[in-house]
Order: sequence, then C-alpha cells, then structure tokens
Amino acid sequence: MESFVIYLPIVLSLVGLLYMLVKRAWVMKQDAGDGKMKEISDHIYEGALAFLNAEYRLLAIFVFAASIVLAGVSFLVPSTHILIVVAFIIGAIFSAFAGNMGMKIATKTNVRTTQAARTSLPQALKVSFGGGTVMGLGVAGLAVLGLTSFFILFYQMFMGGVWSAETGVSDMTMVLETLAGFSLGAESIALFARVGGGIYTKAADVGADLAGKVQADIPEDDPRNPATIADNVGDNVGDVAGMGADLFGSYVATVLAAMVLGNYIIKDMGGMIEDAFGGIGPILLPMAIAGVGIVISLLGTFFVKISSNDAKEPEVQKALNIGNWASILMVAISCFVLCKFMLPETMQMNFFGEGLQDISSMRVFYACLVGLVVGAGISAFTEYYTGLGKPPILKIVQQSSTGAGTNIIAGLATGMISTFSSVLLFAAAIWMSYAFAGFYGVALAASAMMATTAMQLAIDAFGPIADNAGGIAEMSEQDPIVRERTDILDAVGNTTAATGKGFAIASAALTSLALFAAYVTFTGIDGINIFKAPVLAMLFVGGMVPVVFSALAMNAVGKAAMEMVNEVVRQFKEIPGIMEGTGKPEYDKCVDISTKASLKEMMLPGLLTIGFPIIIVLIGKLAYPSNNLLVAEMLGGYMAGVTVSGVLWAIFQNNAGGAWDNAKKSFEAGVEINGEMTYKGSEAHKAAVTGDTVGDPFKDTSGPSMNILIKLTCLIGLVIAPILGGGHVSDEVSAVNKSEIKKCSSEGKKACCAKTENKDLVVNAGINQPSTDSNVIPVSTIKDGETISENEIKTSSGEISVEPIEKSEKSSL
Repeated sequence: MESFVIYLPIVLSLVGLLYMLVKRAWVMKQDAGDGKMKEISDHIYEGALAFLNAEYRLLAIFVFAASIVLAGVSFLVPSTHILIVVAFIIGAIFSAFAGNMGMKIATKTNVRTTQAARTSLPQALKVSFGGGTVMGLGVAGLAVLGLTSFFILFYQMFMGGVWSAETGVSDMTMVLETLAGFSLGAESIALFARVGGGIYTKAADVGADLAGKVQADIPEDDPRNPATIADNVGDNVGDVAGMGADLFGSYVATVLAAMVLGNYIIKDMGGMIEDAFGGIGPILLPMAIAGVGIVISLLGTFFVKISSNDAKEPEVQKALNIGNWASILMVAISCFVLCKFMLPETMQMNFFGEGLQDISSMRVFYACLVGLVVGAGISAFTEYYTGLGKPPILKIVQQSSTGAGTNIIAGLATGMISTFSSVLLFAAAIWMSYAFAGFYGVALAASAMMATTAMQLAIDAFGPIADNAGGIAEMSEQDPIVRERTDILDAVGNTTAATGKGFAIASAALTSLALFAAYVTFTGIDGINIFKAPVLAMLFVGGMVPVVFSALAMNAVGKAAMEMVNEVVRQFKEIPGIMEGTGKPEYDKCVDISTKASLKEMMLPGLLTIGFPIIIVLIGKLAYPSNNLLVAEMLGGYMAGVTVSGVLWAIFQNNAGGAWDNAKKSFEAGVEINGEMTYKGSEAHKAAVTGDTVGDPFKDTSGPSMNILIKLTCLIGLVIAPILGGGHVSDEVSAVNKSEIKKCSSEGKKACCAKTENKDLVVNAGINQPSTDSNVIPVSTIKDGETISENEIKTSSGEISVEPIEKSEKSSL
C-alpha cells in the first residue's frame, strides 16, 4: 500500500503531462491564418524567446553563485546535506522550463485564436483556453513530478525507504531539509521571472500607451506604433512565463510545508503511527492531494465551453466559472476520501501554547475545506472589485468625467478598501484551519486550494492569449467582428487575470504561514516575542521591505517606459511615412529597450529579497554570538513583518490595477455618465487611460511580485533554520536565584523548577547539555486554571517516568 501511494502522484502527474502533449498537438493543428498574421506572431515569439534566453543566461550565473553558498552551508550545518545543492539546481531548471513552456505555447496559440475568431466566438474560446490548458497542466505536472521524484530519491537514500521509530523523525527532517532546496530553486527563478517579466511587460505597455495614444493619438495595437510588438511580447513574458514560474513555486512550497508539518505530527505521536503507509501517511497526504488535483483540473477543463456565437462577457465568464467550481467540488470530495484513507482515525498534535491535543481525520478534512473556500472566496471578492460592470468599476468610470486626478483617487480607494474583505477571509481561514488541525491544518488548507492550480493557470493564461489575439487582429487589419470577438475574450481575461492573481496571493499567504510554522519547529523556538527589542525592530524592518520592493519595481517601469516613449517619438520624427502606413517602424529597437531595462532593473529587488534575511542573521550572530534562539526570533520577526505587509500590498496593488484597467475598457462598449453615453476618445476615456497607465505596473509588476517576496523570504528562513537550531539557557532564568535551580538536563527544552521559599516556580529554560542518569525534572502544567505538578525521571535507558507530586501553593508557567 505504501509503495502504491508514494508513487501515485508521479503516475497522476504523468497522466496530466501526457494529456498536455495531446492538447498541445491539437492546438498546433489549428489554422494559423494568413501570411501577415503569421509574420506578426513570429515577431512576438522571437521577441519573447530572446528575452527569456537573455534572462536565463543571467540567472544561470545567480544559480551557480547560490549553489556555492548552499554547498558551504551544507558543510557547516550537520543537518543540511550537500544534495540540497543538486535539489536547488534542479528546482531552478524545472521552474525556468515551466515558464518557458508556457510562453512558447501562448505565443503559438495567439495567432490561432485570431484565426478562430474569424469563424466564431466559441471556437476562439476553445483555442485560447486550449493553450491555457497546456500551460496549466504542464506547470502543475512538472511541479508534482519533480517534488515527488526527489522525495522518493532522498527517502531511499537517507532512510532506505523504511521508517524507523527511533530515528525516523530526525532522518525525515534531513530528507525534507534537503528537499527544501528544490523549492528554494523554484522560488528564486520565479522571483526574477516575475519581476523581470513584469518590468518588461509594463515598460512596453505603458510606453505603447503613452506614445501611441498621447503622442500620436493612435491605439496601442496600431501597426504604426513602434512599441506594439514589445507590448505583445510583454504579455507573454510577464503574464504567462512569470505567472507560470510563480505558481510552480507556490505549488512546490505549499506541498513541502505540509510535509514538514506532517513529519512533526509523527514526532508528537512518539515517532511512530499505525497506518497502511509505512507510518508516513501525514507526510504523503499533501503529495497525494496535489497529484489527484492534476487529474481533477484536467476533467474540469471539459466544462469550459459556450455554444452561442452572440455570447457576451457574462456568458464567457460563466463558462470559466463552471469549470473552476466543478474542479473545486471534485477536489473537496477527493480530500475527504484521501483524509479518511491515509490518516489514522485519531492523531495527537502539539498546538503551540496548548500542548498535545487529539484530532480526527475528519478535522483535517475540514481544514482542507477551509482552503477550498478561501480559493473560491478570494476569486469572488477579486471579481467584485475588478469585474466589468461591478459597482467599484462604475464608480471609477463616473469619477473619470472630472479628469485623471479623480480617476486615480477612486482607483486607489478601490484597491485599499478591497483589502478589508480579503484579509478578513484570510484571518478567518487561518484561525479555522488551525482550530481544526493546528498548523498542519493551515498547510493542508493551502495544499487543497493549490490542488486546482492547473485549472487556475488555464483560466489565467487564456487572458494574455486573447489579448495577443486582439493585437494581431488589429495589426493585420482583420474585419471589425474579429476584433470584437477577441475583445470579449480579452475583457473576461482581464478579470480572470485579476482573480488569478488573487488566487496566487491567497496561496502565498497560507503557504508562508505554513513555512513560518515549519521554521519555528526547525529552530526549536516557542514563538516570536515582540517584547524583545531586537525582534520588534526586525518586525518593522520586515514590514518596510514590501514597500521598498514595490517602489523599486515601479521606478524600474517608469524609467524603462520613458526610454520607450523617447524611442517611439524618435522613430515618428526620423522614419518617414510611419503615420501614413508607408514606412515600417523599427519594432526590434523597442523590444531591445524593454529587454535591457528589465534585466538590469530586476537585480536590485531580487538581491533585496535574498540578501536581507542573510544580513539579519549575520547581524544577530555578531550581536548575540551565544544566543541562537534570539537570532532565530529576530529572523522570525522579520519574516512575519514581510508576510503581513506583503499580503496587504499585494491585494491593494492587484485590485487597484485591475479596477483601473476595466474602467478604461468600459468605455469601449460605451458607458452612461451624467445621463449621457460616453465612448472611446472622450475626455473621460482619456482620464481612464491615464489611470490605467498608473495601474499597469500595480497589477502586473510590483503587485504580483509580493507573492514571491513573502514565500521566498520564508523559504530562505527555512533553509537557514538548521544554523539557528539548538537551545540555550533562557534569559528568564536570571530572574530567579540560579543557585536554587535543580540541576536538570534533556535532549530538548524542558520546564525546569526552581525552589524559592518552599514554593515551586517554573521557568522556561532551554537545556543544551548531554543527558545524565536519573534526573528528576519537576514539571508544572496549568489546566483549567489549576496547576498540576509531576516529576519526570529520566533514566539511563532514555525512558521517562511521570510521578505526581504535591501541588504547589503557587506556581506559574
């Protein structure tokens, strides 16, 4: 049974990858249109590929340098194996390949969607969503295949494929610590792909907008606009390759965090549990959920279809929603079966500050349900704040009538107020999933939500494909009905892109908390005490980093967009006949500007993310060389600050940018302002274009990067954790007469008892001494307001016996 379940995710991931190849072959068989359409599509493909190749060459240097650092850590820290370097490199390669694969299929699907739109809207949806399906299944399949394969490899190498009651937990810790390298490699590449791709796409988009609509009064997709190819390339390297690498990293990190916490459930139960899976059911469960989720997402794609050629945005959105909801429902059923099948009926779990508690497999399933509700809820909230025709969008449209200033104010307010419902949803989800099954429940909530990643990515990737299809229709001068159909898909794609980013934010929030819990467990600290000045200081530093990160990304877009505008203006002046259509713009010059700017500007935000945790540990070690746990708390405070601040900034920027974008698009069909219909070209529309220009880097550059910032920060903390592990005598011991403290020792932290005036005073003291024979360790526990005292007697054989002692007159924990 164990061998069947452990290999099941690999089998299911291969099923997903096989169907992905079948779907890719179907997409490539579709008609690619006439020569002019193919020429434009080839320009987009070559530009996107040139950027990714240049980016990956640069990232190869980073991976090499990071590998050397990890190798050094593995030699310094006994619990970190040298194979973490191999896992890191393979994780980086898998992540890069996932993004590259998604970009390639998107740039081949766009022109086929344009051609399909010449036939019918249902066929255009089928082709564009087919391209998205290829990307979704490819990313999810690679993530599960890579993570599961490495887990099996390390499990066999370090443990011989057999769980030992005596050393199983510590050996599995080594396995998972090494496996963290795979996740770290994936997230590192995702950070640069997301930031670099975001800078590229928005530098091109903003440049095309400003140069085309402001300088020359032509649409951004007009073939006379020199920046239009760069704009369409940007849709692929940012919204496709960047999103693919982002969710690949999230998928891996979520499953890894749940596996780490599953290992500590086994530890809480004495190092051995009775199940049909070799005693590692809680560790295998997250991988099983991920594997089953791939096949379920595959089935969900069959629900996405429309029949009417006269369908509008609501009908297309409904078709996508049906596929999404069908996938969520099937995942819920699967989670019930897997939890009942793979977990013992009752387990014991250590709740922080509450001790061991019994939890049932049903409570674990309830935690999974919480995650699915969060995934659905965040999509609904995001759609409300960013969807066409929704009250927040209409409010921005109305305020556009008085100029760009009021449009921007309304958009900012929409983004800010949108944090209210989303954060309350996250807070309720964290609280409920923890109440059901501790931090293991939080991690499984994230795992269940991420189980539909393939479906979410398919829905999300279809948007940029439709956007590109519309651009190709415009540049190749197709019939207006073709552009009308692609615009319907593009408008829905804007909403699905926003909801996709909301999904990524939710996954990042829950994943980061699960990683944070794993970090606390690895380091051996009991929590983060913000009343300690160094910890509080790092909490504020962590809260600052997402703000500075966002500023760096926004500045990068602004600088690159300015270069782009200057280049476009130069071409308008120096190349005769561009405006008349007789002269050909130099598209490659604009592509080069975006490529060079994005590669240059992505380095500083990346170094900020990776460097800060390392600097904090170095400062902590210099200031407190013998107090590793305080340094661990300092880094934990920093991680907490980054997570809370990053989630808020991500929600705000994502929803504000999405709202501005659809407010602008509302004018294409016409909107009523002060009793009059208003269309494109009006002053209100020009104000909306300005607002969208501000919102573009919000939703596609700095906003999405927050997800990777908080996940990568927590992953780096997890990798650093073994360096900070180990106990020390707590500062609180100095508050009592140290000479009166009974000598006690243990392999871990114990509550030690001090005699003062014939009363027992319990203090927290981490002991880092070897075990000695027959130590008497008085331990006091407060239960229901009553203090219960016991003697723990540790013998030379390592056994611990517990004897009740007379209750203290007064004691405190």
